This record gives sequence, structure tokens and C-alpha cells, in this order.
Amino acid sequence: MDNNKKSMVQAIKQPVLITLIFMVVCGIIFPLGMTALANVILPKQANGSIVYADGEAVGSKCIGQEFSKDYFLKGRPSAYHYNTYTKAENGKMYFSDGNEFAVPSSGSNNYAPSNPDLISRIEADTQNIMKLNTGVNKEDIPADLYTASGSGLDPHISVESAMLQIHTISENSGISEERLKEIIDENTSDKLLGVFGAKVANVLGVNMEIAKEMGIVSEINK
Repeated sequence: MDNNKKSMVQAIKQPVLITLIFMVVCGIIFPLGMTALANVILPKQANGSIVYADGEAVGSKCIGQEFSKDYFLKGRPSAYHYNTYTKAENGKMYFSDGNEFAVPSSGSNNYAPSNPDLISRIEADTQNIMKLNTGVNKEDIPADLYTASGSGLDPHISVESAMLQIHTISENSGISEERLKEIIDENTSDKLLGVFGAKVANVLGVNMEIAKEMGIVSEINK
């Protein structure tokens, strides 16, 4: 083999070896190592923060759901209705607003503030909130109850939004307002480092406690 061929092989060999090494280290060893470490240090979070009721998985603390019963806490609006759908006789699937469901998705409609569809949707949601919560005026409704999050899967609402719904939930569940306040407080996360963001209540966590108080489920593992 002449010198030119040796130089060519050497030139190819080095980047190929580096590529293989980085592929093994970054594509196999690092992710497997981090997964193993996460399962040791934070096993609950590493496996999706799954919530169980009577031994069955009912959701994740990190992903919102659409609750329709009057005795449950309602979350934020979602452009994808938290991927909740019904199946029609023609085999097609539809969101609760009548729009066709295609595949599980996340995101928002990204409407401009002047978009008539956004305005009509907010007005409809506002009227529905006032209808469900007797005595609540438009000015009393926190913004997060009628504005959708960027992901459309937000699992939290503000404490103010949760407290606004207490009277209606109490009437429909038979649980006292005092106990509901305790449940909301038990499922509320404080500001990050006590400074950043806002105090928020986990909707699924609150609703599982409500279900337990009503006897719908007997055991919860959060």
C-alpha cells in the first residue's frame, strides 16, 4: 500500500472512530445512565408522575385532563380538549365542541387577540363559567379560566380559579366548602423558590381527593 492510500485510510479511520465513540457514549451510555440515575433518585417523576386510583392509573400530575362533572374542579380551556373525544356512528372521532379529532396533539390555536374566533370562544367560556358558578361576575373570573395554555395540556390552575369554583363543587358533591379548601391547599404548589411564578393547584390531584371523599374511589396513590 503506497503512502497516498495509507494517508487516505488514516484520514477516514479517525473521524469514523470518533463518530462511533460519541454515538456509543452520547446515544447509549449517557441516556441509559441518566435514566437509571433518575429512577434511583426520583423514581416517581422518572416514570411520568402517574396517579393511581384503586390500583389503576388515572392520569399524570404533569398532564391536564378535561373534567365535565359538576362536582369536579375544572381546568383551563384547551385547543385540543386534552385529547378527550367521542366516537360517532360513522367511526369518526370528535371533540366535545364538534370539531373532528385526528390524533393526540398538544399546542394552541395561536390566535391573535383580535381574532373573532378567539373572542367568541372566550365569551362563550366566560358565560359558561358564570352559569356554572352562581353569583360570579365577569370581573371575578381569573384570566387562566378562560385562556388556554401554550401546550393545551396544563395540569394546573391558579388558586384563585380553584377557590372560585368551591361553592358549585360543594353543592354538587356534598363536601363542605371548608373541606374543599383543605383539599385545594393540600394539592397546591408554592412559587418556585418562593419568588418565581404563582401558587397553583393541581386539577387532577384535587379531583381525585374529591372522588375519594364522595366514595367514587377508595384509595389514591399520588
